[in-house]
Formats: sequence, structure tokens, C-alpha cells
Amino acid sequence: MGKSRRNRTRAPRTDPISKHVKPPSDPELAALRESRILPVIKDLQSPDVKSRSTAATAIANIVTDTKCRKLLLREQVVHIVLTETLTDASIDSRAAGWEILRVLAQEEEADFCVHLYRVDVLTAIEHAAKAITETLVASEPPFSKLMKAQQRLLWDMTNSLLALLASLAVAREEIVQAIVANTTILRFLFRLVSADVVPQEISEETLSCLMTLAEDNLPLGQAIIDDQETRCYEELLKLKSKSGSRSVLACGVLHNVFVSLQWLDYSPGKDGACDAILVPNLCEALEQPFSSTRNGDDHQGFSPFQTVQTALEVLASIGADFQTALEKGNRQQPGAAKPAASAEEWNGFGDDGDEMEVDGESNHGEEDQEEDGEDEDEDEDEDDDEFDEEDLEKVTGLDEDHEESDDLQDVPTLRALIQLAVPQLIRLTNIAIENDEALAIQDHALSALNNIAWTISILEFADGENANILAAWAPVAKKIWLKAVTPIVEADNADLSLATQVTSLAWAVARTLQGKTPVTPAQHRKFIALYQATKGLGQSSPGAGNGQEEAQDPFQSVGIKCIGVLGSLARDPAPIDVNREIGVFLTTVVNAPNTPPADIIEALNQLFDIYADEDVACDKEVFWKDGFLSHLEALLPKLKTIAKGIDKRAQEELRMKADEVVLNLGRFIQYKKKHSPRTR
Repeated sequence: MGKSRRNRTRAPRTDPISKHVKPPSDPELAALRESRILPVIKDLQSPDVKSRSTAATAIANIVTDTKCRKLLLREQVVHIVLTETLTDASIDSRAAGWEILRVLAQEEEADFCVHLYRVDVLTAIEHAAKAITETLVASEPPFSKLMKAQQRLLWDMTNSLLALLASLAVAREEIVQAIVANTTILRFLFRLVSADVVPQEISEETLSCLMTLAEDNLPLGQAIIDDQETRCYEELLKLKSKSGSRSVLACGVLHNVFVSLQWLDYSPGKDGACDAILVPNLCEALEQPFSSTRNGDDHQGFSPFQTVQTALEVLASIGADFQTALEKGNRQQPGAAKPAASAEEWNGFGDDGDEMEVDGESNHGEEDQEEDGEDEDEDEDEDDDEFDEEDLEKVTGLDEDHEESDDLQDVPTLRALIQLAVPQLIRLTNIAIENDEALAIQDHALSALNNIAWTISILEFADGENANILAAWAPVAKKIWLKAVTPIVEADNADLSLATQVTSLAWAVARTLQGKTPVTPAQHRKFIALYQATKGLGQSSPGAGNGQEEAQDPFQSVGIKCIGVLGSLARDPAPIDVNREIGVFLTTVVNAPNTPPADIIEALNQLFDIYADEDVACDKEVFWKDGFLSHLEALLPKLKTIAKGIDKRAQEELRMKADEVVLNLGRFIQYKKKHSPRTR
């Protein structure tokens, strides 16, 4: 007979997820925890529905306070909200719970959103989104018949879900993919775009969320086009054609959709859709006055300032992404826009005799044999003859019409940017800086101009290539220099961010205009002074991004941009005295002690481009008369040492470019010796 088992008393199991929370050591925080945090946490888990709702609302109100938020997180408020509050029978509690998560996601670092994703917050969002969608389309009574308080709660919950989705989307790419793969969430978003009953602030939040999700997102772009239930794409087109904040946000969503689907100028989508249809609406928004004051007394919704800022951001994105259209057009159509190598990526001289003779052999007469390493930037010098001295007089006013733009039928987006956007952007770079809002608008306008100018500057214009684009752009580029660059440069502003922006824009414009840039007398000295004042600063371009890697990119410094501007201004047919002053400055930079390697590399590349052609006047009058060759010969051993001292693993790009410029300098010295005035 078996022994009977003695009954043992067991302690009740504790929640395996919960943890014992130690009180904070700081007396102030400990007192705050006892007086405000623990009571609401207790009430949040109360059996009484009213107590739970009141506690959830109270937490939603205090969670914006940093100290309270940190203490609430210590008390595992997220676990309580996810497991209890969001499933509460009371809609007030659920709405407050979503508001708590919304504020936490916006106030905390991106890691918090990753944590929410890992504890399956998307499933909770899916259930809430499904309930809201069903209420909008199939509720009994109809949504419009619900009490105003019930409608307000639903919209509050919707707003929290949208803001939370946007915060999750920017945290990590895998979260974006999971959101887009969830058909219930997409149906929820598409329904909010199309439903007539949606308030404006919710419509704005929906479009803003979709714009974030749609960036570089082919599956979402395709889902928007394919949606037949709500016809989301058609609704976006309708919103785009209206005015105000929703028009601008709809343009932002559509731009991201067009880019992801490759609906570009050379491959338009439905009914010829591409970014060209968005530019007029965005420019219309720029004409409106801006301020942070919102219409009405509602604290939610986009202000006029946010509307203008968003329009500028979308235009900046269109300007940058248009490069893809040009590259695609080049692949599809012979003679279409052809990109040229950028100044930063110049690969030195090829082996053609007219460019460089190596191993003592001349290849004269083989001009048609182009090598991959040819200096493509040097080719840009050959387009200067397309302009005459009257060009400068033609661009002194902003209101002139230029018939050359009519030749851009195959690139309607570029035509719209040149004709409609650029004049508005120039105007906004000249607004009176009376507050932070005006400063932000000026900064965004410069960023948009930067992107447009750089996209055009990397095109190949030698031998008449892209002549239609050059003819349309050159007068506009001169206006940009005269009306946007010159006023800021002449003002000697001490703002480094502004200086970096305007110098980047100046470089892009000067790369295209080169020696015919409409500089004022001695204006090049402003860039020399700016270089000397900022030497060694590794400040990245404000429009380039906020990543740590970008912030440390030595080729994005304001000094590099100054060198690029000066090198472009010195190109033939620049006046000899200007060429000499810039040439002396560049040779001083490369030989000066403690010059950053990136500065030496860029300065040498500019010298190569300025003096590569022995037929231009500055070659004999400046390069040879001022003895530049001896300075470059003295530099070569030093440059080899500098290149070898760069760690390949820590600074791969810098080392690669340093090795390239060492090779190119040796070739350049050989070439100039064989083409000196004495040997001709």
C-alpha cells in the first residue's frame, strides 16, 4: 500500500513577468513615488471601473513629466497597460492607455519602441484598429449618430494609434515591414484617408503616418495603388489637388509612392503620374504666410509653419530623388541626361595623350578612346562656349520668363522645379530672420535648393550633352547665385550651419557655371576667409542627415565646400587675377602643415581640374609663371606619407581617396612636365 502524500501548503504564484521594484535612493524621487506614482498605479489595477479610468487618465496627464515618467516605467506601467488597460471594458480607460503609450514612445529613445514591438504591441494595435474601422463603416447606430463624447474618445484613440505607429516606424526597418504586412492596420489607415467623417487633425495625422511608412517602401506603395475598397490612391490625388496642410501631406505620400514604384519622368505611372504633378501644389503652399499659430483654438493639427516646412521638405526630397530619374532616363534613352562623376569622386587622368602621357608614350590622335579613369569634371569646362557675356545681364531680375525651359518636355519634373519651385525657394532664403521659425524656413529652403542644384551639377555637359537642361538651368543658377548665395555670403553671418548650407549651394551652382559664375569683385575672398575661419572643423552639411557616420565625414566639412567653390570659380574663363589668387590659395592649403588630409585631397583635385588643359590662358600665365609645379613636386613625398598614415579600417573612404590622389599627383606632374611651354 502506497504512502499517502502529505499535503504541503504553497505560497501563491507571483506574476512571472513582474519584478520587485526597489524605491529610488533619491529622497525627492522616493517622496514623489509615494505621493503620486504608487496611488495611481494601484488605482489602475482597481476592481472598480471608474477608478481604473480615472487612474489611466491621470497617468496620461503626468507621463509627460520626466521624473514621473521614469518612475512610472520603474513601476512597470507598460506591462500593466498592455495586459490590463488596453483590454478594459471602459473605452475611457482604453483611450487613456493608448495615450500613455503614445507619449512614452515620443518621449523615450527609439529603443523603447523596439521594446514595444518585441512585446507584441502591433497585435494590440491591430485589434484596436479593427474596432475603429468597424465602427466607422458598419456600426449600429451609424458613427454619425453616436454621441459627441463617444466620437471624441474614438478620435482620441485613433490619434494615439497613428502617432504610435509613426514612432514605431522610425525606430527600426523591421517594424515598418511588420506594420505594412498587417492588412488590418493598412485597411485602418486607408479608411481614414477616404472617410468623410474624419476630422482634419486626424486626417493630417493619418497622412503624416502614411508618409513616414511609405518612404522607400515598395509593398506599401503597391498596396496603396491596388486598394479597391477605399480607393486610397484616388483619394490621395483628390487631397493633393486641394490646398492647405492635407494637400502638402498628400503630396508627401504620393512622392514616396512614386519613388518606390519608379514612376519617374522617363517611366510615368497611371495617367502619366510622376513628381511633376506635385510641384505646383507644393509651390502654392509656399506662397502662404507662415506662423506657429494654428487655425482655431484646437491644440491639435498642423500650423501654417508646419505646412510650409513640410512642403519644403517634400520639395527637397523631390530634388534629391530626381537624380534617379535622370539615371534611369540615361539607361533607357540614347542621349538622355547623363550623370558625370562628382568632384569628390574624381578618378584622375586617363591614358589618352591629350589628358596624360604615361611611360613616355604619346597618344595624340586617339581622342575618341575614352578610359574609365578620365577626368569627367574637366569635361565640364568645355561647355562654357554655350554662354555669352549677355547672360549676366539677363539674370539680374527674378521675374523674367525663360523660353529655354520649354525644351524640357522629357523631364517635366525638372521643368516644374526650375519654373515654379526655384523662384519660391530663392524668395524664402531672403526672408527677414525675426524668429526661430523664419530661420528654420530659410534653412529648409536652402536645403531644397541644394538638392536641386547638386542633382543638376553632376550631369555631364561636355560636347553638348544635356544641352537643353544646361540652357534652362544656367540662367536660373545665376539667379540663385545673385539672389540667394551672394546676400548671405556678403552678410558675413557667424552661423556655422548657415555657412555650411550656403557654401554647399554655392559649390553646386559654381560646378555648373564654373568660370562664368556671376561673382562680385573679390567675392572669392569671402570663401577663402571662411575656410581659414573654419579650418579643421568636421561639421557635416545640415541637409545631409543626422547620423553619427555622416557627422564625422571629413568630406562634408565647410572647409571642403569652400575649396570646391573656389576651384570651380577659378576655371577658365575666370579672370587671370582671380585664378592666380585661388591657385596660390590651393597650393598653400596642400603644402601647409597640419592641413587635414581630406582638405589636401580636395584641393589637389581642384588644381588638377583647373590646370589640366595646357591650352587655357591660366596654364601659362599662372601655373607656370608662379611655379606651381615645384610646389606639387615637393608635396608628393609628404602626401605618400600622409596616405600611408591613414587607417584603412577606421577611415576606408579617406584612405582610398588619398591613395588615388597620390597616383594622380604623380601622373599630373609627369604630364605637366611633358607639356610645359618650353616643349610646345
